[in-house]
Amino acid sequence: MSKATTAALTAGSANAVKLFVAALAATGAYAGVTAYDAARSAPRPQQAITLQAREVPITSQPAAVAPGAISVSARSGGQGCDRVYLARTVVINPDPAQTVLYRWQLSRWSPYTKRWSVYLVDHSGFGAARRTVSWQARVADNPGWYRVEFAVQGQKTIKSDRFQVSC
Repeated sequence: MSKATTAALTAGSANAVKLFVAALAATGAYAGVTAYDAARSAPRPQQAITLQAREVPITSQPAAVAPGAISVSARSGGQGCDRVYLARTVVINPDPAQTVLYRWQLSRWSPYTKRWSVYLVDHSGFGAARRTVSWQARVADNPGWYRVEFAVQGQKTIKSDRFQVSC
């Protein structure tokens, strides 16, 4: 067999495979459309079903947040020792006509100084009577004990329970 014949057969086989894959995709799409139409004609359930995702709690605090408490949950992180945590609390603005300013802080326990030290800080605010506020903090390659602190301007700082980041 010559090189030209082999090249023509190889190219023809490749085209045949592409056409076969395209035919399968079209058949699958058609089957999906007919299955969708059949599913739409199914009777509706008597009561609505609500789907919800739950976060994995870091501490023993309940998932629902309340004023004066911080809920901390683990979120999916990156590769290795990369962790993301979601902190939430409820803020009640005593004067809804004014903006309330607040600060999130992630603190890390230092076994050497025996004190909590600032690891991350974020500031924000809003103008409303009440709002559930949240903050995502990332800890990368730094295992240890942490806690989240939340302060509204002019009020006492609240602190979460401590939690351990391990790799």
